Formats: sequence, C-alpha cells, structure tokens
Amino acid sequence: MESIGITNDMLMVLAILAYTVMMFITEVIRIDVAAILILVVLGLTGLVPDTQLFEGFASNAVVSIIAVMIIGAGLDRTGVMNIVAKGIMKIGGKTEKTVIPVVSLTVGTISGFMQNVGATALFLPVVSKISSSAQLPLSRLLMPMGFCAILGGTVTMVGSSPLILLNDLLATSNESLPPGVDTIKAFELFSTTPIGLALLLVGVIYFLLLGRFLLPKDKPASHTHNFRSDDYFRDNYGIDKSITELIVNKDSPLVGKMIEELEFDPKVPHIVALFTEGKSMISPPRNKFIWNGAILAVMGSKTEVEEFAKQFNCTIQPKLKQFKLDFNPSISGTSEAVIIPGSRYLGVKLANFHFRKEFAITILAVSRGNKIYKGQEMYELELQLGDTFIIHGRWTDQVGMGRSRNVAVVSDVPNEPQRPHKIPYALFFFALSISLVILTDLKLSLSLLTGAIGMIIFGVINIDEAYRAVSWKTVFLLACLIPLGFAMEHTGTAGWIAQTTIIALGEVPEIIFQITIAILATLFSLVMSNVGATVLLVPLAINIAIETGGNPALYALLVALATSNAFILPTHQVSALIMGPGGYSVKDFLKVGSLMTVLFLSVVITTLNWLF
Repeated sequence: MESIGITNDMLMVLAILAYTVMMFITEVIRIDVAAILILVVLGLTGLVPDTQLFEGFASNAVVSIIAVMIIGAGLDRTGVMNIVAKGIMKIGGKTEKTVIPVVSLTVGTISGFMQNVGATALFLPVVSKISSSAQLPLSRLLMPMGFCAILGGTVTMVGSSPLILLNDLLATSNESLPPGVDTIKAFELFSTTPIGLALLLVGVIYFLLLGRFLLPKDKPASHTHNFRSDDYFRDNYGIDKSITELIVNKDSPLVGKMIEELEFDPKVPHIVALFTEGKSMISPPRNKFIWNGAILAVMGSKTEVEEFAKQFNCTIQPKLKQFKLDFNPSISGTSEAVIIPGSRYLGVKLANFHFRKEFAITILAVSRGNKIYKGQEMYELELQLGDTFIIHGRWTDQVGMGRSRNVAVVSDVPNEPQRPHKIPYALFFFALSISLVILTDLKLSLSLLTGAIGMIIFGVINIDEAYRAVSWKTVFLLACLIPLGFAMEHTGTAGWIAQTTIIALGEVPEIIFQITIAILATLFSLVMSNVGATVLLVPLAINIAIETGGNPALYALLVALATSNAFILPTHQVSALIMGPGGYSVKDFLKVGSLMTVLFLSVVITTLNWLF
C-alpha cells in the first residue's frame, strides 16, 4: 500500500470536515445555514473550483428530490391516501396483530416511491383514524409505522435522500479513481429492491413477534378513545374544553382592548370566538377590539371563567346562544397538529405567527416531549420538528391548516379529499414517471420532473402548492454539501482517512471493514443528517474498498443504506415526527430501536454480499 502524505489542502478539508460534524451535532446554527457557510468557505479557499462550486443546485439528486416531493404532494391533494386508509381498515380489521402488518407494509411500500418523511406525514392522520376506529392505542401503531417507513425508503433508489444522492457521489468518485480500477456503475431504480423488501419484511416480523412486547403500553398521547374526547385533552394537556359565553359590560376593563393584549396572559381563558359590531368571528385575530356589549366565547374551567368574569366585569350566560351553532361538534372542535419537515415554523417563535388571522385557529398549548407549554411560555418557544400544537377551530379551517404543508393534523378530523376528480391524472403521471425511470435511459431527475410538471399542468396541484411541498431546507443542505464530497475526493483527503482506518484495523477479514463502515454510518446518522453522513462517508468507503480489494459499489451502497439505520434515538425526521403524537420518550426508542438496529445491519450486510 503506497503511503499517502498529508497536504495543506487536506488539512483545510479536515478542518472543514470537523466543523461540519460539530455544527451538525450541536446545531448551534441551523444545519442548512451551516451547509451554505461550508459552500462559501470551500469557494473562498479554492478547494472547489468555481466551475464545480454551484453544480449541486443543478445536480440530478437535488432535482430528483424536488420532483419526488411535488409528486407526493400531488397524490396527497387528490385524496388518494383517504382511499388507501379505507382499504387498510377493510383489510387489516381492528386487532393489533392484523393492523400493524397492513399499515407497516403499506407505508413501507409507499416510502419506496416518495420521501419516507412525506409518507409518514401523510399517514399520521390515517393511522390516527384507524386508532380511533379500532380502539387501539396510537403508541402501539405509530412506531411500527415510522420504523417501516424508514425501512421502506430503501426499497427503491428514490425512497430516501441518501440513495437519490448516491449516483451523483459515484460520478464524482469515478473522476478520481486510480489507474486500473474499473468505473463504478450507477445504480438503477430497483437495484436496492431485494435489500429493501428483506428489511421491510424483517421489520414487520420484528414488531409482530418481539417488538410489540417492547412498545409502550400506555402513553399519554395514545388513549384508545376518540381524539375529540373532553377527558383526553383534560388528562393529557390540562385543557378544559368547556366553552362559556360572556357579555362584556359597559364599564368592563376589556372595553377598548385588543385580543392581543389578552392572548399572552396565562390567567385569561382562551378567547375562541367574538361577536362585536354585528360580526361573529371564530378565533378572532389579535388586532380585533373588544367593545361594550361584545360577546366572548372563552374556553376554560368553571373556576377560571368565573374569576375572569369577576375581574373584568363580564356577565356569564347560562348556556351558549350566539355561538351555539359554531361550536356544534360536527362543525368545530379541538385536535392536534404536528410540525413536519420543511415547515416555515421551524426555528421561529410561536409569537411571530398569526394563526387566528391566517387560519381562524386558536393555539391552546404546545407539547414537546413530556412537557406542555401554555400562555407566555408557549409564545416564546422556538418551534422544533415534532412539536405538537393543540388547536381549536372549525374542522374545515383545521384541514386548511394541514394543507399548508407546515403541519400534519394527526387527530381524527372530519376531512374530505380536496380534488378527488384529479385522481386519474395523479395516478397517470405517477405511473408515467416510474415507467420513464424503468424503461428509458433518461436521467432520474428528468423522469420524475416529467410527472411533477404533468401534475401541475393538469391541475392536480398548483404551482404555489408545489413550491410549498418542497423542503427547501433539504434542497440547500444537499446542494451545498455535494461540493464537500468533491473536495474530499480531489484533495486526496478521503484516501488518506481510508488508509489511516485500514492501518488502525490491521489485517482483518473484509467483513470487518464492512461492519466498521456500517456502524460508522449508523453513528453519523444518529448525530447529523443522513445526507451529510452519506456525503462524508461514501468517498471514504470507496477508498477503503479500493485499498482492501473490496467492491467499491458494495461499500458505497452500504453507506447509503446504513445512514437510514437511525432507530436508537429520535433524531431521524420520521422518528421526530411520530414522537409527539405517540407520546414516546427517548427510552422508548432505545428499547425498541436497539434490536432493530442490529437486525438492520445484519440484513443489509448479508443481502449486499449475496447480491454482489
């Protein structure tokens, strides 16, 4: 083995690499902002030439991911998922042993053709409906569904960002292969299908035979009664859903005040409706004034309402009159909505958003992990992926909030498909994209973009909805990290790290190198994005394969698959998404995910060596 000497360029790349890992682990600044900074530094230092620096934004991987997100949103807009939900309930019955495999296999299969995070977000309300109808705790269904969505992302080369990115990384690696080493061929759409199906099947069997005994039996967010139950919100969030009408008297301190002045006061019950100047408003905006004779509808316990009425000189009505129709359970109610990847709420304080004005929705509380935030504390909270809003308003407004693609309404909310008449177009363009990928030599990005633009032109989804469907955070993260992979390859940094690793391991069988790479990819994916882990480790894995006489394609694919092995901690976007609605703790993921991690590694390494 010819020794590789370290150069100044390598030292700079190693420094940037260390910064990248640190930023992704600590998240001192947002990871997409960190990725942009990395791109700028690579350009300023000359480690990546100008001609290569911005190629990531036009790369096959980035355009493919954008197209996949738009296609997934198009299928969602037509109500296809509602049809799937009914089919699941018809086939799966109402027992845990039958529902889990049907739900898990369905979500896993769909995850093979759209982003697994998107599939999970789409199925949250579906599984919630099944949980409510079948009287099964949601905590018993969400983790199997989420884990199988992650596993399903390995069924095809478009199911997860690392697999979509892999062929671009291989093309970069091919440019710097040493003489005598064959070019690594690009993977086709179904190259990973045998591995993905084996993983998905093992995942379903795991939850049927052993995992179900490790799943939490009784979690706060997983009661078996209907989500609109008063007891459910009182027990889990400390919210009394009782609504009382109050008449604002002439000398009330409320006269002349805006809703905004009361919204942040924890002693004031939630003002869920206002009648003033001849207008009735559900979830009145913050800038609305309260005048003499106005009628308020407030949500809170009898004691809270009585104290409020006494303090602000209001007359309590014995029963609902003005808002009797508005608060009919068939028209309005309380539910939960989870922040999803790509949401514009991420990293921003709740106080910066006007849900009352935008959606006619009142935010009653925010749940994060096992803590409930209300009042001023709630509004000062910087929102994170998986945070759960407890919301009140008309069902139609809640559905509209869900369609904003910023949250997934996970409660069993009355909902109708938005464009069911467009289902044939949605299915046709989805099938067209897959057919182009399989039957032609067109680039993956062009094939998928054909289906996406077809859905837009034929009205399955409009262009504004398409823009909102794209997680631009993921796009910038991916586009800005691709040049880092280029720098690692062309400065020889990946080769130097590979050689150092080989020397450290010594003379060991090839399987040990594979296990080492798989474990490294697993650990990286637990502390940073799977995209970042793939960019950093694929060049390294290819160099180790070349130095040890292994198959570079196998090693590269091993990394792209193993970065999906994120079950031990709720750091994967799918796990973060189901954590709140399922009421899970980190201990639950450790308990259920540990064995799943071992099974994942065993299946991947075994099937890869069998295929290659």
